[in-house]
Amino acid sequence: MIKYDNYNVELIVDLLKNNNIKDLVISPGGTHISLVKLVQNDNFFNCYSVVDERSAAYFAIGIYHETGNPVALLCTSAQATRNYVPGLTEAYYSNIPILAITMEKHPRFRYQGYMQQPDQISLPNDSVKKSFELPFVNDINDVYFSRRVANEAFLELSRNGLGPVQLCVPVLDFKIAEVEPVNRSIIRYNRDEIKSIDFKNKKILIVIGQHKVFTNEEIDAIDKFCLGSNTVIYTNHLSNFSNRFSVNGNLLISTIKDDEFMDIIPDVIISIGGQTGDYPLYLKLSKTDYSKIEHWIISEDGLIKDTYDKLTKVIQCSEYEFFKNVDLNNKVSHSYFKAWKEKVLNLKYDLPIPFSNTYIASYMKDKIPKNSRIQFSILNSLRVWNLFDLDSSIRCYSNVGAFGIDGGMSTLIGQSIVTNEFCFMIIGDLAFLYDINSISIRGIKNNLRIMIINNNGGIEFKLHGGNNEEIDKYIAASNHFKNAKGWAESCGFEYLIADNKEDFISQCNKFVSTSEKPIVFEVFVTDEEESNAYNSILDYNRKFTTKEVIKRSIKKIINKTKNK
Repeated sequence: MIKYDNYNVELIVDLLKNNNIKDLVISPGGTHISLVKLVQNDNFFNCYSVVDERSAAYFAIGIYHETGNPVALLCTSAQATRNYVPGLTEAYYSNIPILAITMEKHPRFRYQGYMQQPDQISLPNDSVKKSFELPFVNDINDVYFSRRVANEAFLELSRNGLGPVQLCVPVLDFKIAEVEPVNRSIIRYNRDEIKSIDFKNKKILIVIGQHKVFTNEEIDAIDKFCLGSNTVIYTNHLSNFSNRFSVNGNLLISTIKDDEFMDIIPDVIISIGGQTGDYPLYLKLSKTDYSKIEHWIISEDGLIKDTYDKLTKVIQCSEYEFFKNVDLNNKVSHSYFKAWKEKVLNLKYDLPIPFSNTYIASYMKDKIPKNSRIQFSILNSLRVWNLFDLDSSIRCYSNVGAFGIDGGMSTLIGQSIVTNEFCFMIIGDLAFLYDINSISIRGIKNNLRIMIINNNGGIEFKLHGGNNEEIDKYIAASNHFKNAKGWAESCGFEYLIADNKEDFISQCNKFVSTSEKPIVFEVFVTDEEESNAYNSILDYNRKFTTKEVIKRSIKKIINKTKNK
């Protein structure tokens, strides 16, 4: 019997073998885990771990020069595919057969404001001979379609001469709740129709994604809207917004049970700004019963972005025009905001946790100087720091537009050059490795602060247990990066180091204070403590029943035994 959910990856493995493609260059990530697991312990393949896809494509060219055989590249979704472009372009003009196996989420997420889902098959014409995209397999028709397209991709490597080819594979990396969908229309409103929109008796959740600094006029308009409606504003650090009706709801959304969430479920989500970078929020809102929520999006482009599968209104105007011109009822109880605020105030943050990114964020949250800029690398740094409040004067950023691991330091350095405020980077060791050359840029000022959380690979894939030895090989890609001391100092940085709480605290004051040089502060933490620290805050605030606590304890013991 065909297993549709894993058919594509099994097909690819078979075709790699049938076409005698043995050399696989694998970059770390999550979307391609199912494929990596099939090949990494198969003696047929020679697997190589190269963290940066830009290097991986050139690395594959080197293998081809020596073997004369086609080479396959394997990467995750988001920016990973785009980073192949320089090397694939060289392969295109040098007639080198490289099969770039790239992954994507289900095609329905494309252009819908979903995290890590840029268009994966929009590569330049002269980087690959042709791009092929497999269907998402649900029935036998998809099986036949997928088999034919995959074979075409392999044959294209040598058709009418040699050259690189892209084969894009969609996967569903999380389960979607099976609910009865409601058939409803999406209506587009223009600025002249704003007053016709009815807000009466509606609980409104405004979700602000990544956003530039708001003007005073925009803040006043949003304040006025909140005063005249039953509204709560959901923010995280990337929102760069705070008022009396806003809540940092990440920890609440990450821990609240589904039945309790029904107490604060909105009637309407109004989204403004860009990506939230907030997976817990997406998972909570997208899986909630369709009949409970409408989603309205405010944007000047008027594009359809059905991020939560609940879109009913697209309001094509500026955010200022919308909030200034809506027709409101000034007599409201603000009961919805009070319900959210009560739950947020009941959360507990000050817990004894091991040395980790979570501990560092909890310690530093009120020590970052006012008016600083912070750039968070995705995913772990952004997720962890979003749990804790920062001073409202601090501006926060992350490259969540296309949601790639690379470029965070380059972005922050660009900011630091044109401001005199402190500019902080919170970055993991793999993300630092991607952007390592950026700290050699000329003219870097002493207001730059880079904190490397060195957990030896992608902790993203080890947060919830599993066989770390297996994950470390290619998925989390450990043991690529030892420390930044030599490179940092040769580029004119002061280098600080810590691997325990005492050393970290003793160095922290220097890190957040004025100095004669820019500073790299490298902090070494372990996989286990990273996972335990993050999960302990979530577990405490989930308020598990005794039965659930016992079940989770048994699971932890089993996972520890597996990892030995």
